[in-house]
Amino acid sequence: MISFIISLNLACEEVIEVDVPSEEPRLIINALVRVDPDSTFVNLRVKVGLTDSFFGEIPVTNLKQITLGGAILVDIDNPGSGIYENVRTRQFFEERAEIGDEILLQIDWEDKLYYASTMYVETVPIDTLEIGTNTLFNDDDTELIITITDDPDKKNYYIFDLGFGEFATLDDEFIQGQQFSFSYFYDRQFEPGEELTISVLGADQSFYNYMDLLIEQTEDNLGVFETPAATVRGNIFDVTELDNIDFFDNVKIPNEFPLGYFAVVQEYKRTIIIE
Repeated sequence: MISFIISLNLACEEVIEVDVPSEEPRLIINALVRVDPDSTFVNLRVKVGLTDSFFGEIPVTNLKQITLGGAILVDIDNPGSGIYENVRTRQFFEERAEIGDEILLQIDWEDKLYYASTMYVETVPIDTLEIGTNTLFNDDDTELIITITDDPDKKNYYIFDLGFGEFATLDDEFIQGQQFSFSYFYDRQFEPGEELTISVLGADQSFYNYMDLLIEQTEDNLGVFETPAATVRGNIFDVTELDNIDFFDNVKIPNEFPLGYFAVVQEYKRTIIIE
């Protein structure tokens, strides 16, 4: 039970008691690794937290071990933040893509073992960014027009990081191999000289579906990488009690999973300056 003080007018206040839903603290793992095709190295960065009652997240600083792609991640640069890092070469991940190898994430925390696997997914560059003249609801909106050219040789899914915790998803079902433009509307005006940096991330169907659901659930809330509004199942599993190789993902144990997702994706960025 939590009490809130609500001011009814300048002279009085009323205390209202609200029943807040409660559950056991749940691990939150943000393990989205972005690979810049123009960089030689990749910063492996994983943020680990714990749900704090109904309202937030606290860092997890006492992991026994966390490994990603065979590299041990540590929190030397950000002690107490719950952020664990190490460095691999970009070539390492590109080679994994060529031979179809899985990339593994393993986390050991408080006598529990968490596990995830993914494939490295490439994407396409952003052709152009433009500021449009249309408004969606009112004159305070800003239209951004994004153009890409779809890869004709394979099925593609795209995640667009639009800044400010805002994301969009795109399936190439109806644009296979074509150049395609779409508009995104910010509910704000930007000042002349402000810069917008937009990213396009590669995605497989599983990551696309996960992000699509998170975006839907957080449209009127916080960014998708804040504490999720609902317990959306990602691809990271509690495998503590699983010692049979035929059952490695615990999908039949509905309550034993952390929040979050593990993906290793190529990322192209482009910047536009507001005029």
